[in-house]
Amino acid sequence: MLTIPLQSGSNGNCVYVEAGGVRLLVDAGISGIQAQRRLAAFGRDIADVDAVVISHDHSDHASCLGVYHRKFGLPIYITEQTLAAAGRWRPLGTIAEPRYFRAGETLHIGPLAIETIPTPHDGVDGVAVVIDDGRKRLGVLTDLGHVFADLPAVLGSLDAVLLESNYDPRMLAEGDYPPFLKQRIAGPGGHLSNVEAAELLAAVNGRLAWACLAHLSQENNRPELALQTHREILGRPLPLCVASRYEALGVLEV
Repeated sequence: MLTIPLQSGSNGNCVYVEAGGVRLLVDAGISGIQAQRRLAAFGRDIADVDAVVISHDHSDHASCLGVYHRKFGLPIYITEQTLAAAGRWRPLGTIAEPRYFRAGETLHIGPLAIETIPTPHDGVDGVAVVIDDGRKRLGVLTDLGHVFADLPAVLGSLDAVLLESNYDPRMLAEGDYPPFLKQRIAGPGGHLSNVEAAELLAAVNGRLAWACLAHLSQENNRPELALQTHREILGRPLPLCVASRYEALGVLEV
């Protein structure tokens, strides 16, 4: 199983996953041209993608799903509520025969099982995603809201993870965001901090081959600070990397 984080952050999210002969995109928050070019740099053709799974309605995850569907002919897997809500942020155009699922349902595409895990993030009907090819399990766990009850067990079941590590608490507290936005980010429907993400990883024993820190804030975090916090809290060696807000990270395998 391999993955290429094409971009991760509030300016757009899209993750490529390939396993068992199936090619997936998780989210469609970057333009079709960007996704096409970034995949082509790794020898992949976006037209060969078998499915796009949308995690929630926010524009940095769903704004370009109509382009992916119409220009490249990609099937869109999405909840009915998410599709309805996503159109409020930006017109999506016609989506022919969306493949609706319910949050919490496991999708089956070829040999892959794709688990959709409901999250308390303040999107509409949002989910995190776990891809299982029968041998390995990869999680795309961003926009989580807070450390909800099922999250540690999900993380403990994974062989590799893209895990949100959105903000540094001190940078957020001392930054220029208005109080309501600071409260939203740090509140129960917002994002995980570096400390929360690191403590989650520290509580997981043994199985993870690597963790990729994702969805970092431009204003309230820095890649080197996120890595430092995780290394200090983890207390054990675990390969770490950071998904970029501006370009594809590279190929990660598990």
